[in-house]
Amino acid sequence: MSREYHLQPFRAPVELQIDYARELNEQQYAAVTAVPGPALVIAGAGSGKTRALTFRVAWLLEQGIPAERILLLTFTNKAAREMMRRVVDLLGRELPELWGGTFHSIGNRLLRLHADRLGFGRDFTILDRDDAKELLGACVTDAGIDTKAARFPKADLLGDIFSVAVNTHLSIDEVVASRYGHFSHLVPQITDLQRRYVERKRTANAMDFDDLLVLWLRLLQENSDVLEVYQRRFQFVLVDEYQDTNRLQADVIDLLAARHKNVMVVGDDAQSIYAWRGANFENILKFPERYPGAQVYKIETNYRSTPEILAVANAAIAANARQFHKELVPARRPGSKPVLVICNEGSEQAAFVAQRALELREEGMALERMAVLYRSHFHALELQLELTRRGIPFSITSGIRFFEQAHIKDVAAHLKLVANPRDEVAFKRLAKLLPGIGDKGADRLWAEYDTKFKSANESPSAALKACSARVPKKAASAWAQFVETIAQLESSKANAEAMIQLLLDAGYEEHLQATYTNHESRLEDLEQLAAFARQFSSVGDFLTQLALLTNVEAQEEKPAGRREQDDEQLKLSTIHQAKGLEFDVVFLIMLCDGLFPSARSLDTADGEEEERRLFYVGITRAKDQLYLSYPLLRAVSYGGDAIQQPSRFLREIPSELIEEWNLRPYNSL
Repeated sequence: MSREYHLQPFRAPVELQIDYARELNEQQYAAVTAVPGPALVIAGAGSGKTRALTFRVAWLLEQGIPAERILLLTFTNKAAREMMRRVVDLLGRELPELWGGTFHSIGNRLLRLHADRLGFGRDFTILDRDDAKELLGACVTDAGIDTKAARFPKADLLGDIFSVAVNTHLSIDEVVASRYGHFSHLVPQITDLQRRYVERKRTANAMDFDDLLVLWLRLLQENSDVLEVYQRRFQFVLVDEYQDTNRLQADVIDLLAARHKNVMVVGDDAQSIYAWRGANFENILKFPERYPGAQVYKIETNYRSTPEILAVANAAIAANARQFHKELVPARRPGSKPVLVICNEGSEQAAFVAQRALELREEGMALERMAVLYRSHFHALELQLELTRRGIPFSITSGIRFFEQAHIKDVAAHLKLVANPRDEVAFKRLAKLLPGIGDKGADRLWAEYDTKFKSANESPSAALKACSARVPKKAASAWAQFVETIAQLESSKANAEAMIQLLLDAGYEEHLQATYTNHESRLEDLEQLAAFARQFSSVGDFLTQLALLTNVEAQEEKPAGRREQDDEQLKLSTIHQAKGLEFDVVFLIMLCDGLFPSARSLDTADGEEEERRLFYVGITRAKDQLYLSYPLLRAVSYGGDAIQQPSRFLREIPSELIEEWNLRPYNSL
């Protein structure tokens, strides 16, 4: 028979250095000073989530909890550094013994101590993406897979399939069925490659990024003595952005917190928008079920946005059935109502955003305090063109600009080679898309092609066909298809839209499927590019405009320290990439049903609800002014314009909360 005897640390009576009641609002204070036990803190947008979590760490330390007994888990290195800095500032001393960092950094720290339990040396190396890609390529070679016989996933895509599987606790079969159905016939080979990849890593004493979580969980599951050490050590576990955790991360947290049950998770279910990369909405939604008796705290006072913007945000999320209901309460004074702008077409929407941004700048609002947010990259295509025409500087927060993305440049290269058969850069780019052709091979083929073209003065396809004998055997069939595709493009070279559609039908869509995890959104980009091309009278005009846009983009890749006015740029971003940011002015564009929410998301209730959460995130990025817009007509692929319906999310917002602006063209008379 045994019983528990609680050893109480001796300490002098607590003398708090921080006046928590004065520093925090009532809801924050309740969460920060919560009694030990499981706790879920639902922190609404702009409510001071980081502040609450930081003060919670300080509160525990001031209650006498040793720093080494606290584990603080975050998602980014930036967030980890910021929280640790704030705690140090609050307490006025360094805390090297406090365990705080990203999930992956803490996993690495523990595995450095215990990797031998899993068959690795403690001096294991961590593979970056390029290293992992090379190792996967070696596994494909070892398996004797003929990637020429049928289109096979590229190494990068294989890595993504494996990553989704381990982070979501799904089998390869389940992942392929749900996301990559076009590879369903290859499941046995892909599964075998995963086994080979795991074994290769162990043999090389190397781990990839996912292994820092996968093997951390295995370490705890398979070694009860190690598990007990860390369950005892971490008396309090705190987790930031809990709505973004996947099943693997939730399992690690549950194991570590199983002894003391002192786990506090902080997040906002209304901002759970990353299911596509493995985040599991059920983690935050069902936390009270997994931890019976858990206290739920809500922090609803918003310090970011005006009351008018918050009224729209509250209305926007209200229709979601699966949520912790909350009402964002404004701390700021009233401002202007959000504006709804209905435009005739995409170009008019772009003109409105450009003109309004310049007007606001004239009123004293810096461009960098404004953002244009959208659901998908291609939604901002016309806008990028309009901003370039008007000389309005802009930057893409979500990464590479639309016209600089690899799939856009691939398609442009096909058109360039047909329009200008002596375009060496376009030729080499296309050659290197084929299996077994690298930089040197592309150089040799260019020399051969250039000679053939100049001597015979033939069409590009004829010159390409004449080079077939110099093509590596590995690429022979792909080269033949390439020649045929160029020949077909030559027959349509007066029409850029038709050329792009032909290219998709000729096999480039299959290339997208084999190369990218987000192949569907890239296909949408190209279909919209085809529709965009319709406005140009010739392929040459279309390519010239693309070149001008690309050159502007290249010029804006400037070193630090340039003139301050050069840094003033309008921000363009997908909403996914803008989460966590805030702007004085936000333009939410392309709010058409089928675009936002996306057509694919409407297949399931969960998909529609996540899209509504994404809309909510977009709205809550705005501090002072919010503009919502959509076009009545939009150019679509295969010709013509399609009438657009307003997003169902707009229809859910009461009309009295929004001011509608009617656009009128300028009339000099």
